[in-house]
Amino acid sequence: MDIKETASKRIQWSGMTDPGRFRKNNEDAFLALQFNAKEVLRLGKYGQANLEQADYIFAVSDGMGGANAGEYASQIAVNKMIKLLPQTFRASATGFHLGFQDILAELFDQIHRELWHLSICYPDVRGMGATLSLCWVRLNCIYFAHIGDSRIYHLPQSGGIRQVTHDHTHVGWLRRQGQLSELQSRTHAGRHALQQVLGGKTQKLNPHFGAILCEPGDRFVLCTDGLTEGLWDSGIQRIVRESSACEETAARLVGESVKTDGKDNTTALVIEFEPEG
Repeated sequence: MDIKETASKRIQWSGMTDPGRFRKNNEDAFLALQFNAKEVLRLGKYGQANLEQADYIFAVSDGMGGANAGEYASQIAVNKMIKLLPQTFRASATGFHLGFQDILAELFDQIHRELWHLSICYPDVRGMGATLSLCWVRLNCIYFAHIGDSRIYHLPQSGGIRQVTHDHTHVGWLRRQGQLSELQSRTHAGRHALQQVLGGKTQKLNPHFGAILCEPGDRFVLCTDGLTEGLWDSGIQRIVRESSACEETAARLVGESVKTDGKDNTTALVIEFEPEG
């Protein structure tokens, strides 16, 4: 059977961010975009759309740095996409071949260089950086790119939950090697020591790229580390699968996480490939 015959033609999404119970400013940001060769449209925090008419970008970013630098860094990360993505779409439409990894690598590199440049020029934002977890949604698949310790989870229609991104920390590496359990990694003293970010002290970027074929009913959760401080993977799965409407899912995830922990800014962005029928 052709993949397109089983592809979901519509998606739904919802996003929510909260500063948490103890912080005054919010250094997290999330973004939903629709784009083609002519334009890019910034979408609201929840909605639904037809996948046959355009491509979509969903992303979360967690900024870091002194004063308001972290908030500024995460906004730079998401705003850079608005300028670059239509250019790459036009290049593909005119026959200039660019693979998804080339496009997303260029995007990450541009954000990285912008943060480095501003950090050098302006002492007030010196050392600022940002994580970035991004999904490029097309008719039957998601391309993803990621750096830092924000995360992308895949919840297949058939059941279960899988973290598809790699935490760029030593603790994350130990977890992938099977040397730490989820409990041990959540309580490890070095779990927040990032080895890769956009800007910051990162000298050479090494983002994580991948592609996932999607089926009707599949869901994805993009989140910052504030969410996973308050929710185990099983808790994320429970809330996503119990939610009767996609537009309420992100708010439920963030609300429960903040209630449980709430020490950090907390952001969730949920994407659902609508079931057939």
